Amino acid sequence: MSDRTIKLLNQRDFVRFWTADTVSLAGTHVTTLALKTVAVLTLGASATAAGMLEAARWLPYMLFGLVAGVVVDRRRKLPILVGTDFARAAVLALIPLMAFTGTLTMPLLTVLVVVFGTLSLFYDAAHQSFLPLLVPTAQLTDANARLEQTRSAAQGFGPLVGGALVKAIGGPLAFLVDAFSYLVSGLVLATLRTAEPPVEAPKRDLRAEVREGLRWVYHHEVLKPLAIASHAWFLFTSMVTIVYTMLVLDELGFDAFQFGVTFAVGGFGGLLGASLSGPAGRRFGVGPVIVTARWLTPVAYALVPLATSSATGFALLCAAQFLFFLSIGLDGAVEMGYRQTITPARLQGRMNATTRSVNRSMIVIGALVGGTLADWLGNRPALWIAVVGLIGQAVGIAFSAVRHARL
Repeated sequence: MSDRTIKLLNQRDFVRFWTADTVSLAGTHVTTLALKTVAVLTLGASATAAGMLEAARWLPYMLFGLVAGVVVDRRRKLPILVGTDFARAAVLALIPLMAFTGTLTMPLLTVLVVVFGTLSLFYDAAHQSFLPLLVPTAQLTDANARLEQTRSAAQGFGPLVGGALVKAIGGPLAFLVDAFSYLVSGLVLATLRTAEPPVEAPKRDLRAEVREGLRWVYHHEVLKPLAIASHAWFLFTSMVTIVYTMLVLDELGFDAFQFGVTFAVGGFGGLLGASLSGPAGRRFGVGPVIVTARWLTPVAYALVPLATSSATGFALLCAAQFLFFLSIGLDGAVEMGYRQTITPARLQGRMNATTRSVNRSMIVIGALVGGTLADWLGNRPALWIAVVGLIGQAVGIAFSAVRHARL
């Protein structure tokens, strides 16, 4: 165990924060798979309807994202984190209840997903702004790398567990696992004792505060091209996400467990990427690591439309997820550490919410576009369109100021 890791583990509140994050993420990715399988296999959703459901999850980021950043900067972060965790547990518990009373429909499921997404929006803005209060600035990249490792593991193994649960007990009941995880996360976060600094007296000029956050992100030499490339990345990866579900479960005929296995393989890639992210950032610089990761994404997803229902095709799907999650793991820790390091404390909430809200808005658009293109053109042409778009964002970021970014 490295000295850097030991120093982090000696910080009790960070360890609790990390534990809460791990528990809630594990449940979240069980739900991610359960939501897709319930929509496609239980409620018989088409690609367009599945895309609309995916878009509903991220719609609040488009509608309220900038306001959420202002709200978070005006208030203490910890009560927001605890409250939204408990509220999300309650919302998810309603899904199996409706399923077993025979009242669950796609419109009702969509409404619950929108409410869940709104709560997650405020949680995410507070979560990313709270970490700099727990660890010194010099340890932010390492702390983000630890969080990214568990996020990658959850993204990989959550769907695997979700697939097994869906197969064993059905999709609706699998949501109870996530509800319980949010309850546990909220209870653990409530034990944190880190003192938050006094919040500046709010200006009560919402538009001015929103503009200040926008200026910081979109006028900064590095943050601007990084944000724009990220928006494109989320647009095209969300297209792949929705089409991938239809390709694997519908066209190729793999079951929910096999679907989860591809993400489990991806989890190993994510763990590897997150483990390499910090050392690579210190050795080569933040910029080159981000650029490399952004090129790995189109390489990974170019394998998906080549897959068939054979064992070789299944291996291609697993390889695609491995490379994709490797790219996320490499990028995530150094990018977040860089953004948190260069942003003043009073702008952390708005910086995170601005970037994340537009990114999630791109998911809304990408999910709708991906589902529609899959219904009109077929799954594979829709995937190739997304891959071309991902190549475009990689070219753009490679020739921007991001490549020179250093901590």
